[in-house]
Amino acid sequence: MRRILIFCLIVISAILIFQIQAVVSEEQKEPVPSGPLEFETKTAEVSKDDFYKDIELFTDALTLIRSDYAEETKYKDLIYGALKGMLRSLDPYSQFLDPDAYKEVKVETEGEFGGLGIEIAIKDGLLTVITPIDDTPAYQAGLKADDRIVKIEGEITRDITLMEAVRKLRGKPGTEVTVTVMREGAEKLLDFTITRDIIKIKSIRRAKLFEENIGYIRLSEFQERSPQDMEKELRNLEKTGMDSLILDLRNNPGGLLDSAVKVAEKFIPPGKVIVSTRGRKAEQGMVFKSRARGKHRTYPLIVLISKGSASGSEIVAGAIQDYKRGILLGTKTFGKGYVQTVIPLVDGSALRLTTSKYFTPSGRCIHEKGIEPDVEVEFQEREFKEISPEESVFEKVKKEDKEIQEKEAKTTLRDFMQAQGFYDNQLVRAVDLLKGLKLYKERGELLQSPL
Repeated sequence: MRRILIFCLIVISAILIFQIQAVVSEEQKEPVPSGPLEFETKTAEVSKDDFYKDIELFTDALTLIRSDYAEETKYKDLIYGALKGMLRSLDPYSQFLDPDAYKEVKVETEGEFGGLGIEIAIKDGLLTVITPIDDTPAYQAGLKADDRIVKIEGEITRDITLMEAVRKLRGKPGTEVTVTVMREGAEKLLDFTITRDIIKIKSIRRAKLFEENIGYIRLSEFQERSPQDMEKELRNLEKTGMDSLILDLRNNPGGLLDSAVKVAEKFIPPGKVIVSTRGRKAEQGMVFKSRARGKHRTYPLIVLISKGSASGSEIVAGAIQDYKRGILLGTKTFGKGYVQTVIPLVDGSALRLTTSKYFTPSGRCIHEKGIEPDVEVEFQEREFKEISPEESVFEKVKKEDKEIQEKEAKTTLRDFMQAQGFYDNQLVRAVDLLKGLKLYKERGELLQSPL
């Protein structure tokens, strides 16, 4: 018993020691704190007697399992199982990563892999799709944000961990995997057989200039190059006359915190807080401010959001809303506002531990609450109505007459939706709203001018 107690104390001590060697996860990559937040830090006082009593309870259970369980067990397997349960009991995002799982995490950030192209989370105890990423196998197959994955290859996903789900969904490119989902509004469970592929995500999916100089940029994820790519597209659109913008963050699952901050500061003056983090420890409280990395835009802005918008996209949307810099249009966002820190342990395993939460400039907590739109518009899925044969003939003639102009970014909203293959009622509403703002401004200036 004494040897087991000493072994358990060594394991716990190793965890505590290696917390100091925390490696910041991809969502916290190279943050630039402007100073710690001022908030109270409460330290839980646990007596040594209580600590040893709890450890003794654990070692008693460990000893009984080793001696009385029907099959032979190893201490390491039991400790790993206990750690998995311990981390799972905290929140849906904290995890114990055994050495193989930790390697999987590194693959996510360091290499290519065969997958489906979905962001997933455990929500209300169910494996949930945060969003399918644009132009990936999952997106093309028809998976949607908030789909609940109840089976993978016919196996029920009850009590599955995120890493277990990732392992089942990933595989060799070209192989198939069948997932069964429960979708709100659907009478039956839906089966999707999806072919895995190498997932390469392009940050800026689309950049267009619509009629009346309304710009449109679709940002699918916050990657390392997203701020530079965004700046390039903004300048190109501004050169062609853009004087208002629609920033589409629908189904954007997030990504790098630093990139989200740099995108937000393109529309928010220098020195303004964009997001802050708060944890139990004072050093976990950080403030990220807009810095002068170039001009910030002041033209009218509409940000499209959806229930598939999470993490980094909620940071941008929250800052835009708090400063009344633009209008949020769409539906309530996902509500993922936890900051995870990856803490490597001595045997090659690691903890992915929630260490703090995101807060908007006004102090709103993002997690589980999400960001509410200023103008709520539900997405109504329907195909784009085909134009009549007579109209298509003249459209073709018009197209041939303007081959050179087609090389430019400018297009009509109608042509854009026809190319997409579906009618986007949220985008139409955003364009109409910007047109109305322009008309109101023009008429206001007219009323103020002498007759």
